[in-house]
Amino acid sequence: MKVDLIIINAFELLTCASTGKAKKGPTAMQDVGLIRNGAVAVSAGKIAGVGQTAEILRDFESENVLDAAGKSVLPGLVECHTHVVFGGQRINEFELRIKGATYLEIMEAGGGIISTMHQTRDAGLEQLAVQSQKRLDQLLEHGVTTCEVKTGYGLSTESELKMLRTIFLLDENHPLDLIPTFLPAHAFPPEFRNREEDYVDLICEEMLPAASRLFFEEMGEEEAERHLARRAGIIFADVFCEKNAFTLEQSKKVLRAAKDLGFRLKAHTDEFTNLGCARLAIELGAVSIDHLDAISTEEIELLARSETVGVVTPTVNFNFGSTEFADARRFIDAGCAVALSTDFNPGSAPCPSLPNAMAIACRYQKLLPSEAINAATINAAFAVGLGNRVGSIETGKQADLIILDSPDHRVLAYEFGGNPIEKVFKNGRIVL
Repeated sequence: MKVDLIIINAFELLTCASTGKAKKGPTAMQDVGLIRNGAVAVSAGKIAGVGQTAEILRDFESENVLDAAGKSVLPGLVECHTHVVFGGQRINEFELRIKGATYLEIMEAGGGIISTMHQTRDAGLEQLAVQSQKRLDQLLEHGVTTCEVKTGYGLSTESELKMLRTIFLLDENHPLDLIPTFLPAHAFPPEFRNREEDYVDLICEEMLPAASRLFFEEMGEEEAERHLARRAGIIFADVFCEKNAFTLEQSKKVLRAAKDLGFRLKAHTDEFTNLGCARLAIELGAVSIDHLDAISTEEIELLARSETVGVVTPTVNFNFGSTEFADARRFIDAGCAVALSTDFNPGSAPCPSLPNAMAIACRYQKLLPSEAINAATINAAFAVGLGNRVGSIETGKQADLIILDSPDHRVLAYEFGGNPIEKVFKNGRIVL
């Protein structure tokens, strides 16, 4: 069979293949589908075959053959939780935290999300896109080929929709596939001080319906075909359930309204305090719950029995100078599906490197490199609802691949501060 590309002689080829669901438990999480002297055939942007080199060369031929001798070939990384669209920066808060201010104290003083809100509201759509494209470039350089991107720094109907349109614009013009998440329930804007319930009503009655119309109705078929998320019919709604943010009852109202409108669900939960949102989100069928530093034993057991993916973000804890991390080792051992993210954002995690998140997770959360890789590929793909399309090297999936300048895949988590990624392929086309 004639194909567009064959990559041969990989010292290690990791398929990260699953059984059609996110991986759970140590045995599955430590199985990266390792093939020695591996090869992969690509046709029309998709995986046409994967196996040992002799097998692939027997079944396929191509005028474009890439020799990966001495290299490792992996699925493209999937970044399942980011806030990369925003205006301005918050470097001054970095110094405040060094001096002892906590994240919640900075929020109470008008910093944090509200600081970025003002800068995002002031930025035009094109300005937001230019700034954010540079951040996506950084993610691509570190091996990311699919990326979830949240709104949440506009906190008004006009500005949240502007952020959503920015995500769509970037998705059309950047090699990464972007998965949109609508997050107006990120913080309460100053104009709704002391009338928070009115803002919750605004989210449910105006903002979510407007975002739904924009995603599901306003785009023509030809335009929608250019967006993986639109082809898959996937847009998420999210909520930040936390002290000084949204209460459990407010979060329930937002998530139920979003679900009724066709959004799939995510939730920021248990980052600092446990308000019970993990249980709520799981019971509502959330695709993922994220952070989980303060999740309870009962909720861990509930997560393990569910199809919801638990997303850990160790870069946040590292950025805060904390030695306390979500107990990802316990989650895996309990049978939870665990994914890994940078939470790339201007305040709590200004980190564009998913390999660095993997390095931190191995050291502080006691994941093995194989577990960190599965958490950043196939499980992260299921955390954005695309486990059937990306996140592993399997026949029929998108040919999203990375090649490491190393014969050993563990270098991704073993090294930190560097970048062993030599090449990145998106839909079978080299983009880095």
